[in-house]
Amino acid sequence: MKTLHRLIALSLMFALVGLATAGDPAAALNAQIDAAAGLGDKVKVFAKASLVEVCLDKVLVKETAVQNARKVSLAAIKKIDEQWQGAEDELPIQQQMQSNACAKHLIQIVKESPAIVEVFVMDDQGAVVGENQLTSDYWQGDESKWKNSFNDGKGGIDVGKLRLDRSSGAELQQVSLPLFDADGKVIGAITFGLAIARI
Repeated sequence: MKTLHRLIALSLMFALVGLATAGDPAAALNAQIDAAAGLGDKVKVFAKASLVEVCLDKVLVKETAVQNARKVSLAAIKKIDEQWQGAEDELPIQQQMQSNACAKHLIQIVKESPAIVEVFVMDDQGAVVGENQLTSDYWQGDESKWKNSFNDGKGGIDVGKLRLDRSSGAELQQVSLPLFDADGKVIGAITFGLAIARI
């Protein structure tokens, strides 16, 4: 019974947040970050101060909109993903995802914020648009990081478990958020790998 009451209370809270922030993606994201379980206070403050603006970034939005407009079939995306995961040497598409306009902009964001170790943008089907370092998958559409943050075009937040990044030696936490266009429409998602000690 307590669980049911808690679920009803949470549903009401999110409904009120939605009404209060309708038409204001930044305010909606800030409210979701505040309500997110699994995020420490320090990370919440950092996310609201530094990550929300990235979710509205014009370059990232433009590149994601261009990829969405290509209307690549999910079957074709999954075929690329299969090749991506099975590649022994770096594929041209893997190089492209780390060097296109989206990737270059993400690399600049990482340079300006040492707390962000990894970051990648996903389109409206969960395919990578650009990344600062190679991901293990091209298609993220079957993973919670995309499912919860894109959330059928409604937007949301996904908080990953803390893990040790072997390459950097830092304790990382992935936070995934929606990407909004100028009209406030969710057109994709973005995942940040945050070095907790650097926040």
